[in-house]
Amino acid sequence: MRIARCGTVVVAATTFAMVARAEQPPPAKANARQAAPQSDPAFAAVTDDPKLPRVLLIGDSISIGYTVPSRKELAGKANVHRIPTNGGPTTRGLEQLDRWLGDSKWDVIHFNWGLHDLKHVDDKGDTVAPGEGHRQVSPEEYEANLRKLVARLKNSGARLVWCSTTPVPAGAAGRTPGDEVAYNAIAARVMEQERIPTDDLYSFARARLDKIQRPANVHFTPEGSAELAKQVAASIAAALAK
Repeated sequence: MRIARCGTVVVAATTFAMVARAEQPPPAKANARQAAPQSDPAFAAVTDDPKLPRVLLIGDSISIGYTVPSRKELAGKANVHRIPTNGGPTTRGLEQLDRWLGDSKWDVIHFNWGLHDLKHVDDKGDTVAPGEGHRQVSPEEYEANLRKLVARLKNSGARLVWCSTTPVPAGAAGRTPGDEVAYNAIAARVMEQERIPTDDLYSFARARLDKIQRPANVHFTPEGSAELAKQVAASIAAALAK
């Protein structure tokens, strides 16, 4: 192209390209039931310092968000690993927990399930509006699943820390605000009976929600995830101290 003599054409072509890109439909969202992309730094391989204890994070995309900043908070104190995927609902946990635990020795396991359990889905498992379809895992099934998961986690010999489910704001896709309170109450009953301490991430987040959570979305901003990581790291450090 003769750029020196056709400046107007170049500008017009550039503008056309920009408009064309803007009009292209956004890429399709990954199916929530699929594993999270391994390009996410949260899934980067961790080279253990043999002098430090080993920690495993189990959870959904909220935990994916706080994984990297939690590693930074616990640098020099613990080797912080996470499961290689989105933990999803308790049903996925029952299917995959043995593989996630592997043959490794874990000193502390920080775990959560909830946001995917209370999500409204149709018979194909796709997210639907609150009031439609059904919850992915009913409250009764959620409790039964948690009890099975806790029993298997206890067999690992690790010190366990339950993490309460973070708040569901109005407008969040497929979820009804307040359901997380009900599911957290179920989990609290199970953990109290099993004598497992709770990292109350729900209360921690709720106290500063307008500053750290995305609008009408269960997810958090990068800065918000970093704030959650401080609480998560503190709860893990407390467990390690015992």
